[in-house]
Amino acid sequence: MNSRRTFIKQAGLAAGAAVLIPSFAFDKATKNVGLQLYTLRDELPKDVKGVIEKVAQAGYKEVETYGFSDGKFWNLSTKEFKALLDANGLKAPSGHYGMDEFSKTGKTDKLKADIESCAALGGKYFTIAGAHVDMSKGADGFKKTADDFNKVAEIAKASGLKFAYHNHDFEFKNLGDTTGYEVYLKETDKKLVNFEMDIYWVVRSGNDPLALIKKYPGRFPMWHVKDMDKAKPELNTEVGKGSIDFKAIFAEAKLSGMQHFFVEHESNYYPNPIGSIKTSCDYIKANLI
Repeated sequence: MNSRRTFIKQAGLAAGAAVLIPSFAFDKATKNVGLQLYTLRDELPKDVKGVIEKVAQAGYKEVETYGFSDGKFWNLSTKEFKALLDANGLKAPSGHYGMDEFSKTGKTDKLKADIESCAALGGKYFTIAGAHVDMSKGADGFKKTADDFNKVAEIAKASGLKFAYHNHDFEFKNLGDTTGYEVYLKETDKKLVNFEMDIYWVVRSGNDPLALIKKYPGRFPMWHVKDMDKAKPELNTEVGKGSIDFKAIFAEAKLSGMQHFFVEHESNYYPNPIGSIKTSCDYIKANLI
């Protein structure tokens, strides 16, 4: 999610609070609502220009990309796609990419092409949306992937980007006295590796986003704001209509280090995908930021 940056102007308060709360907690939270474009995965290939216009009309100011392939976003070059975003007043501070080829072979050609695309869009975060893990090795499999995160983060840093990892739910399965997600948080360099918390998947896995934020303050500069249907938790619903207490979570945005957040909706749209994203955006603006 995308919000972060606020100053405590009274020196006495700031000095006192600094003893209790890390300084990153004073970053100002953004008021810009973002959308992970995967939400509109069925619509975009049919009419990328028209859909991007509708995203802006629905009230969004930022998007998170996905689907970069063969040098293009839905048949538009990176330059053309950026021009389309610019024309609609949209920024793309993050994009979803992969790194499996690097993990398996050590080759960096595709990885560097993806990083260049992210940077050319004006991105801040090069985000990996799921990474290959040798699950047969238990925690050691996650440690190997965590080491790969550190390496990819160094490559991204050379292009002026920060690295982030987006979770699902498999990372939270117990591995003895730990989980894959705990391994990632502990085995990665906190100066290089950030996390994009998908709040829905954290809750779906049986975990508490607030507990993670409090245990690892400052590690979650991005969020996915995706609500859980009350009757069928395997489905999404518009933000504010589901079972996740986003008000309590947004109250800890500073402690999280949250700088950007993105609505994502993968199923159960009502009345339709564009209507759903507008409903979510309206709710967030009225109740969360």
